[in-house]
Amino acid sequence: MDPVDFLEDNELQRFFHCHKTEMSCMENPHTFISQLRDHNLIPEDSYKKMRRMKSKDNIKKALYEVLDWLESERSQHIKSFWSCVFKETILNHYPTLRLLRNRLMDGSFHFDIQLPERVEKEKEKADEGKRKELSEEEEEGEKKANSTTKKRKKKSKHTCDEEEEQAGPSSPLTPGRRKKPRKISFSSPLKKGEKSDIWTWGIYKFQLPVICGQQKGILNRDRLAKGEKCIVVDKQWFTPNEFERFAGKESFKNWKLSIRCMDTPLGKLVQEGHLKSVRYKGGCKKAKKSLFPLNNSVTVSDAEEDEDENEECDLNKVSSSSRESSSDGADEEGEEEAEQQPEASRDGSKVFEVTCGALTGTLHKKRFASGTRGRSIRTERSWMTPVEFMMEALCRSDASWRKDIEWRGEPLSVLTEENVLTIHSLLCACTLCKPNSEELENQKNDDECSICKREGQRANELVMCDHCPRSFHQKCHLPHIEDTILGNSIQWMCTFCVFRSNQGCYYQDELKRDAAMSAQISQHMLGCQYLLLRLCSADEEQTFAADPNLYLEDYSTVIQRPMWLHNVADKLQRQLYQTVGEFASDIQLIFTNCASYNRERHEILAKGNRLKELFDREFKNVLNISE
Repeated sequence: MDPVDFLEDNELQRFFHCHKTEMSCMENPHTFISQLRDHNLIPEDSYKKMRRMKSKDNIKKALYEVLDWLESERSQHIKSFWSCVFKETILNHYPTLRLLRNRLMDGSFHFDIQLPERVEKEKEKADEGKRKELSEEEEEGEKKANSTTKKRKKKSKHTCDEEEEQAGPSSPLTPGRRKKPRKISFSSPLKKGEKSDIWTWGIYKFQLPVICGQQKGILNRDRLAKGEKCIVVDKQWFTPNEFERFAGKESFKNWKLSIRCMDTPLGKLVQEGHLKSVRYKGGCKKAKKSLFPLNNSVTVSDAEEDEDENEECDLNKVSSSSRESSSDGADEEGEEEAEQQPEASRDGSKVFEVTCGALTGTLHKKRFASGTRGRSIRTERSWMTPVEFMMEALCRSDASWRKDIEWRGEPLSVLTEENVLTIHSLLCACTLCKPNSEELENQKNDDECSICKREGQRANELVMCDHCPRSFHQKCHLPHIEDTILGNSIQWMCTFCVFRSNQGCYYQDELKRDAAMSAQISQHMLGCQYLLLRLCSADEEQTFAADPNLYLEDYSTVIQRPMWLHNVADKLQRQLYQTVGEFASDIQLIFTNCASYNRERHEILAKGNRLKELFDREFKNVLNISE
């Protein structure tokens, strides 16, 4: 279906207005302007004039003028414009137009920053008012000042010439008197015998070279002091914790020890005052904050909280061998995991599957405060308090949430009587019982990323959908969430919500499987993004998310073509797939590899089969495939 069929004229005109410059910069636009001429959208003389042009700059200027004329003089034909340039023949010539069409198809153009109103007229009125306020005396004073200035310029002409001849990079000095330009030296400024601490050198005043494992980067001192992403690698910025994980040293759990500058841990430089740092706990503030830490990431946050207290001791104990440090971190990780295992009991459970009538949900212990405080029960559509959950299910005001909400066939009062769930006092002033407006808003969404199941591990903070309870890291969502979306007042809708709200518009016609597999992925990009996010979300333990070669030594000897969900997501984000079949083939390869490698690992094999069944079912539904 043509995307212009279900969009309003004002939306198409605003989209045209914002992308005139992009279209005018297209390479070899002759086919483009010929298409516009064939549909009587541009004047004949303008078309012939551009066809005679040979300079690329002149063609770009002329094309922009024509598009500008089309917007101002023929605005009623903007819909016809988009319809004619979105023909497949034209799209194959111009990737820019295909990207614009994809933005209209997936609805992402709704999230563009709103343009400011034009102010030229107001400025002209203000200038006219100022001119009227000028009195005759002021005008005469300006004339006298102008005449005086001219005289001064004549008198000072020789003086200026003399000054220009004295010195300066462009003055005509003799070769003997010409000053040599000062070269920038990158060699060591130290004299022989001095200590070579490069963090004290002038050339490293603003940034330092750092290394973690085999990964090298550049540390920005000011960003570190502000608690922002401060380490850059190939134009990508990381926080110290993210850089540590990027280098494969997450087992250290202490970036001040694992990241070094000239074999010196950054923690020592901070301790001695050479670097300033703040505590990196949740990253820099960019998006909405999450209220509650993720249960399975408590060990990480605990390690970060204890980091400053044990820093001095750790710096004395750290070995110059990274292998010893890595093994110590692995031992600590194993001990922490062993401590968490007894949580399988009722008292240690963090989440409870609850029902009320026909409604089901999950009750999260950390969010629970009482029946009316703390949105602790999550359904597919929203977070609710126990009373709201009960009212949604029974539509009765005389019901009791302790009796009517059940867990494993028992009323919820069983958990409160056994103090598994603690009801807060009426005088309690915690963030659950007396939240401010921001905390109350954050209770509406998940505390972990719906894709990677972590909080603050792969991005600074979570970005929360305004239409469902899901939250995402910027790089986990597809398409990636741009920085421009964060912090503005426009409501943001995740791909799950965008797809479900537009599914009827995109996939009305039934397709045969062969036709669906050979279809251009640009026409089904939203559906493929939804499918991949659906798989990643269903992979609760992230079994199929990362490259298996990173943690399975013999994997490459058994599997010739490894494939994993993060790799598919990266290829989808970079638009490396041409057809839907290429995308589906990579997904099926994940399950084929799982079956080949895990023949005797029945638990993992079962997970792969369940995920494969989910994909096959959703693939048919999303693309409306008829067998």
